[in-house]
Amino acid sequence: MNYPNTSLLIDGQWCDAADGRTLPVFNPATGDEIGRVAHAGRADLDRALAAVHKGFALWRGVPALERSKIMREAACLLRERADDIARTMTLEQGKPLAEAKIETLSAAETIEWFAEEGRRVYGRVVPPRNRAHQLLVLKEPVGPVAAFTPWNFPINQVVRKVAAALATGCSIIVKAPEETPASPAALLRAFCDAGVPAGVINLVFGIPSEISAYLIPHPVIRKITFTGSTVVGKQLAALAGQHMKRVTMELGGHAPVIVAEDADVDLAIKSAGAAKFRNAGQVCIAPTRFLVQESIRAEFVKKLAAYADAIAVGDGLAPDTRMGPLANTRRLEAMNALTEDAARAGATVVTGGTRIGERGNFFRPTIIDEPPTSARVMNEEPFGPLAVVKGFNTIEDALAEANRLPYGLAGYAFTRSIATEHKLRLGLEVGLLWINQPALAIPEMPFGGMKDSGYGSEGGSEALEAYLNTKSVFTNCV
Repeated sequence: MNYPNTSLLIDGQWCDAADGRTLPVFNPATGDEIGRVAHAGRADLDRALAAVHKGFALWRGVPALERSKIMREAACLLRERADDIARTMTLEQGKPLAEAKIETLSAAETIEWFAEEGRRVYGRVVPPRNRAHQLLVLKEPVGPVAAFTPWNFPINQVVRKVAAALATGCSIIVKAPEETPASPAALLRAFCDAGVPAGVINLVFGIPSEISAYLIPHPVIRKITFTGSTVVGKQLAALAGQHMKRVTMELGGHAPVIVAEDADVDLAIKSAGAAKFRNAGQVCIAPTRFLVQESIRAEFVKKLAAYADAIAVGDGLAPDTRMGPLANTRRLEAMNALTEDAARAGATVVTGGTRIGERGNFFRPTIIDEPPTSARVMNEEPFGPLAVVKGFNTIEDALAEANRLPYGLAGYAFTRSIATEHKLRLGLEVGLLWINQPALAIPEMPFGGMKDSGYGSEGGSEALEAYLNTKSVFTNCV
């Protein structure tokens, strides 16, 4: 299978950029250029804005039942094309083929869930104070949306935004990642082929800062949704705030894993280890700081290192690969820098810490023991296959360290004690918490963080609220 070049999607048409510009796409397993992606300019963005404005006027009037049928057909098409799309994703992003297929099939499930939830966007009738009056609360689509998505989950990050927008009657412009453009394009092609009208969904690529600076202030756009780093998210949220735009922000984290001395250590290793090294650790909810009670820390470090050493690292297309390459050379440089800084600070690099080979962005799964809290890796999200272990004496100590950073996206806990579980459930400052189980992100549950990890949700019924305006209607019926 050849890797496809990727075009823009504007007003129902797949097209080149007006000025013909393109950007290269590289295979992270080899470093080779495998294709090109169209680079949108100002003229292309203006066309997309005109299209999304027209698309909103049309789509908001389509009954929820009809919107649901079209979305369900898109999910069916995505499932039919899952094998080809997964291979494309692995070529451009690097993750193992099995993970890419799971991501594609999960996207179909997400579409179906939002398709049905969109049929349950209810207002309400409020009992009036006067029998001659009628009081109604109506829910209406907020308007055209600008969505900005990252490269780590090229389909997963797009589908949550598109499905929520379409389910509520909004139109959307997606600024998808230039490093992994073909798989999100395949997702949006499924929507188009299912019958979403021209202009309702648009797709652009280019220089992220230029596109966001133009789309966010534009009067056509009424909502912004962004997944990415905290630094960039704060900049975009500030820009949106200047123009009173609705915003959903799913930002970075540095997820703590609290392992109490009464925990099932093998369950913790299996569950948190799988979450740590999935997608080479390039996951916003990946566990990063393993806070382990001192009485079991030595045992835990030994078993976690053995788990890491057993991971087969290689090209994501190889059948025995369990962890693929990092998506780009920037992540390689970051892993090296964090590991070297921790070692200089006195930590022990138990296993890993080095690049694999000279071709491709491969890095060994890495375990670092007992870095000081001043080490960079204890304060900066690694976003790679690197985990740190640090001991604690009391649950209160663990909570203090877990909550020390300004991030609050995800957390994990392992304990057999109901009292400890209760204390952790109430005390951890995170938007997502998994206790005694692997990470599970499903569309019917809210997905989002607190503190510097953002606000708003991209799951559950809460996700739809950000795409809806609430209107109070008072009627004198006499």
